Amino acid sequence: MSSESHNQQTHDYHLVDPSPWPAVGSAASFFLFFGVVVFLHPDMLGVDLEGLVTKLGVWVFMPGLAGVLATMWFWWRDVVREATHEGHHKPVVQLGLRYGMMLFIASEVMFFAAFFWAYFDASLYANEMKQFSRVESTGGVWPPKGIETLPTFGVPFMNTLVLLLSGCTVTWAHHALREGNQRDLVTGLGLTIILGIIFTGLQVYEYVHATFTMESGIYGSTFFLATGFHGFHVIVGTCFLTVCYFRARRGHFKTDQHFGLEAAAWYWHFVDVVWLFLFCAIYWWGA
Repeated sequence: MSSESHNQQTHDYHLVDPSPWPAVGSAASFFLFFGVVVFLHPDMLGVDLEGLVTKLGVWVFMPGLAGVLATMWFWWRDVVREATHEGHHKPVVQLGLRYGMMLFIASEVMFFAAFFWAYFDASLYANEMKQFSRVESTGGVWPPKGIETLPTFGVPFMNTLVLLLSGCTVTWAHHALREGNQRDLVTGLGLTIILGIIFTGLQVYEYVHATFTMESGIYGSTFFLATGFHGFHVIVGTCFLTVCYFRARRGHFKTDQHFGLEAAAWYWHFVDVVWLFLFCAIYWWGA
């Protein structure tokens, strides 16, 4: 058998070339999280060494963060090249990517389910005598005594409208792509990114003006964990859409091959739905 026939691909699957980025990303992630742990526990080696340990945490964290960002840039650059320029993403590969994205979103659902579980367990059973420490902390009522909740139809309602509108604009962009309308595709993505930035800004404003903190008992911890991780997902989704925006301007997406944009739209709709549950459960029902 000749080398030419041996190297010729006879199937639709994509066998990726050797890449350093999985190993680099793993090592960088280790240093990133190790740096965070060290920074958050400056007294781990004694009070006298707190300053040194804090600096060590920062110096370990920064290279880890740089490595993670570099991995994201170069690895995703390779994936874009394989899909757009080298034509490796055949229909069967795209199907696998869709299954992978579905499983990822399903895992994210379970991630947020844990926060909702903690919130409803604390709020529905605030007066359960078996949980004597909880009753002492909350006063047996929900919201707990001393907690001044945020106005439901203030900033939270504005953010709800912003996210709902962003869901419309990203759907508009997707339909524009399927119809071959490049101008509306770019416009829809740009508007969605702007709305995502507005949401993040309003969320920061809300946190700054909240009368309670993460340390304000079980209400503060569940509130900031649930809404904070959602805000982090909005930032990730905004970055995802920003990459799609620049790819759209370069003409990377075709009417019959644009899973990168579809994945971003799926992720953004997931973020929308999670916020609706947060708004109804925490800002409205739990107020």
